[in-house]
Amino acid sequence: MSRCGRGVACSELMSERVQNHVRTNSSRARSQSSDVRPQSTLKRSTAFGVLSAGLLALSVIVPATSSAAPAADQTSGSELAGKTVFLDPGHQGTGHSEDLSKQVDDGRGGTKDCQTTGMTTLDGVAEHTINWNVSQLVKSSLESLGATVVTSRADDSGWGGCVDDRARAATRSGADVAVSIHADSTTTGTDTGKHGFHLIVPTLPIPDAAAQAAQSEGGRTASNLMRDSYERAGFTSANYAGVNDGLQERGDIAGPALTGVPLVFVEMGNGSNPDDASVLESSEGQLKHAIAISTGVIDYLLGPDTTAVASPEDAESGTATAPSSLSPSPSTPSAAGPSVATPSAGASGGTPLARLLSGISPYLDSAGIGGLSDLVTEDNVDAVSNFAQGLLTQLAAP
Repeated sequence: MSRCGRGVACSELMSERVQNHVRTNSSRARSQSSDVRPQSTLKRSTAFGVLSAGLLALSVIVPATSSAAPAADQTSGSELAGKTVFLDPGHQGTGHSEDLSKQVDDGRGGTKDCQTTGMTTLDGVAEHTINWNVSQLVKSSLESLGATVVTSRADDSGWGGCVDDRARAATRSGADVAVSIHADSTTTGTDTGKHGFHLIVPTLPIPDAAAQAAQSEGGRTASNLMRDSYERAGFTSANYAGVNDGLQERGDIAGPALTGVPLVFVEMGNGSNPDDASVLESSEGQLKHAIAISTGVIDYLLGPDTTAVASPEDAESGTATAPSSLSPSPSTPSAAGPSVATPSAGASGGTPLARLLSGISPYLDSAGIGGLSDLVTEDNVDAVSNFAQGLLTQLAAP
């Protein structure tokens, strides 16, 4: 099997047919989303390397008793057809004149501020931009599987609506699930002690009957599956603010109390923590978060199962092994920082599609986006599924 090696450009090893395939899909994505311009600066070749590497790692998605099968056979681009997802990248850009302190309904008989500016990471990256970048990767991946994706804001420069406006928009969309994407902070300075992701779930009961039904059933289930997806992707849950097993119950967040469809409220990490911030700020980190969120959504929409997956070593040799347990492996801190853990190579849980995408995360940890391009080969390039093509076109478009 030929492989892009040191000093050899991957583009030199790709056939003209493959390069045309990438250009065609990138052009299609731009024409379909001309009103939403991606913010990533990744080059097409490195993005393609990321996606191919992940698919190489999990090219066998089969029951433990079945024979190996190519990953390309696992997706048709219509797995999520008929499903609607509402994405709310938290906060908004600076190009507006709205009054953020205007009081709006909080869903519990009181009022609260219309919006906030969001946090800024230690290196000066605005939360609204991180949220936007991650949401665009999630949007593209879900659309590539046939889902309809509705977003709360059209860009990262202007206004996106008050919290009650966004909740009403999510409800009007009739989405099967809504995801509000945020990042947390604990101080305006550096906080080396507090770290990790968490999911905010509303204190029950909620006064509004529709919101109570949506959040007590589907919303809680979707939040649990998102927590599981984050842990499988190698993240550890927050160690602060009363977070218990990745969940933080709160009665002061208006979104869940006003939304009539199941809602997942993700706090991706603590922007005040140096390690969390570095993940949130980087292209690799934003892709890792997008992978975790996408896989959590897929697990909720399709239903998680216990199909075994191949480890990266097994994927290259074409054999599949059953994991020793059907539950996700516990996360352990990595050397890079306290909020990212190393997932087990044989970890299972979630749908085959979800595990297909989550296989990219270990490669991001070990090689970074640039290094992953070395795994692209002429032989494995056809294994790039429609799912991965969605992320590719979002990353590759200028």
